[in-house]
Amino acid sequence: MSASSPTVAATDDISVSVVSQYLPNQSDTDKKQFVFSYTISIENTGETPVQLLNRRWLITDANGEESEVQGEGVVGQQPTIAPGQTYTYTSGSVFSTPVGTMQGQYQMIAPNQQKFWVDIPVFRLALPNILN
Repeated sequence: MSASSPTVAATDDISVSVVSQYLPNQSDTDKKQFVFSYTISIENTGETPVQLLNRRWLITDANGEESEVQGEGVVGQQPTIAPGQTYTYTSGSVFSTPVGTMQGQYQMIAPNQQKFWVDIPVFRLALPNILN
């Protein structure tokens, strides 16, 4: 299992970085089930706290099939991220192809109740060495 290099996007004072990893022990290539984990770090470089309210994802497999996922928070939480702090979590996705991409946005809210969207960079989920 080898992790990818981080992919990073910054929106206003929020930086989002992602590292993905193929999970061979949970995958079944004969049944076309390719399982990946991804670890996301959300850093608040601003001067006020922000709370993550919602997420939306666009998930694309190697055949160009797209699915959209929306929901509250991440991994069951709606964390508040203080200035200078980073919130990190790990989640996963199952693909029917050995390569796919994910991208999306987090909806945040500032103390003044202003809501804004933060980009999650496009990142690749791929079997190791499949693209070399």
